[in-house]
Amino acid sequence: MKYSFEKLEVWQLSRELVKDIYLVTSTFPSDEKFGLTSQLRRASISVSSNMAEGSARWSKKDQARYYEISFGSLIEILNQLILSVDLGFLHEAQLSGLREKIDQVGRMLNALYQSTNKPINKSSNKPINKS
Repeated sequence: MKYSFEKLEVWQLSRELVKDIYLVTSTFPSDEKFGLTSQLRRASISVSSNMAEGSARWSKKDQARYYEISFGSLIEILNQLILSVDLGFLHEAQLSGLREKIDQVGRMLNALYQSTNKPINKSSNKPINKS
């Protein structure tokens, strides 16, 4: 049996981002083990974990909140990667590649958030399409 979050393409892509973050931080200085290395790894895990937790929530409002938290962790990763370039731990080219994946996850996560945050038509229990 697969849980609903496992079927999400955005969750699968976020798992790839975790692997990428672990790979890139393995080259960081050892004295950053409890600094940026740890922060980046925890934030990357938070993205997929909050998607999983949000998918298990009963209300759309709760689901949307967890997807919002997941997006916040994604932006945290981007900030920390930019700082890593500033500190000389990461090359601009590495940031560029990671940023592409972050942008892709961000777009997909935004769409997931939007799908859970639509007003519901009380009579049909379906999202209201405002287009």
